[in-house]
Amino acid sequence: MKFLVSFLILLGSFSALVHSQDFRGTDKSPMDVAYLPDNFAHDRKAGEEAIAKVYYSRPNKSDRVVFGGIVPFGKVWRVGANEAVEFKAFKNLTIGGKALKAGTYSLFAIPGETEWTIIISSDLDYWGAFKYDESKDVTRFTVASQSLPKTVEAFSIRFEDLGNNTAVMRLGWDQTLVEIPVSY
Repeated sequence: MKFLVSFLILLGSFSALVHSQDFRGTDKSPMDVAYLPDNFAHDRKAGEEAIAKVYYSRPNKSDRVVFGGIVPFGKVWRVGANEAVEFKAFKNLTIGGKALKAGTYSLFAIPGETEWTIIISSDLDYWGAFKYDESKDVTRFTVASQSLPKTVEAFSIRFEDLGNNTAVMRLGWDQTLVEIPVSY
């Protein structure tokens, strides 16, 4: 009897160990992070503080028509792939000319051919924009879109500090660039 109990305990422990080793495969659109100041976590200097941070997924163009194709014009887009972009403001900011209190938000967009509507939402932790809820919008603003001479294969976000407490957050994919002004 003791042998049977010991065997069952050992079997249960082994079973738990086997199941704890189940991992998902690599995502086709890997997660990345962008900081203001750029590359903050890597290049952080003593006493320096982050202004903003975004977590986002990076889908590839993969010979597809992106804007006006897999990302339709005039419809809410989660900006990137998988979960909606998580935008963290470590301090009060002005983004796209609109005041934004320090906090964590989702970032959505409505791409157009010449301008985009950028949406900052209080609704967090959703995959895609399928459950996007306009009543959770914190602010909206429009920015111009522009063509790039060179293709950006993987969707990218990058901050550039312009000095004097101003910066720009750039969203680029395929041959499209959107620049969002930020001040702090």
